[in-house]
Amino acid sequence: MILKEMDRVFIQSYKHDGTLHRTWAKGFVVEANAARSVVVTNHTLVSEADGRRWVTREPAVCFFYPDEWFNVISMIRKTGVYYYCNIASPSIYDGEAIKNIDYDLDVKVSPQGKTVILDEDEYCNHAQEMAYGEKLDRILHHELDRLLIRIRQKSSPFYDREIWELYERYLSLI
Repeated sequence: MILKEMDRVFIQSYKHDGTLHRTWAKGFVVEANAARSVVVTNHTLVSEADGRRWVTREPAVCFFYPDEWFNVISMIRKTGVYYYCNIASPSIYDGEAIKNIDYDLDVKVSPQGKTVILDEDEYCNHAQEMAYGEKLDRILHHELDRLLIRIRQKSSPFYDREIWELYERYLSLI
């Protein structure tokens, strides 16, 4: 199945062992093509695997790629655009939801460009517990390096103007 602009879609993140990690209840598709799906969430209900539920506080422009080992959540706040990047399997849409496997490593980027790698301890623990294996470990770290280069170069989607343009498209479509 193929996503189309203006579709409403669930987003589901799993762990390597197949357990559901997190679900976003309905995002709004503002762009869908072979290279990426761009979905806006705005005060969206999020359900965690442990049963906790919360609502996102600000609009976010989210990027999911069928051929990249990461996804990006661009949060629009009063103080600027904050980027939260998940190292994850390439994302697929199966007619039910956009789905991927979250591999723990995250990168946070502030509006000033400060970049922080998060959850390295969690990654190490899960790599052992869930037997990621050497090959997957190499892929994930290589993709983390590629992601950091994109961030430094301000390549899409790390370009604030692109985020604002996509958010404006969302506002015009809803």
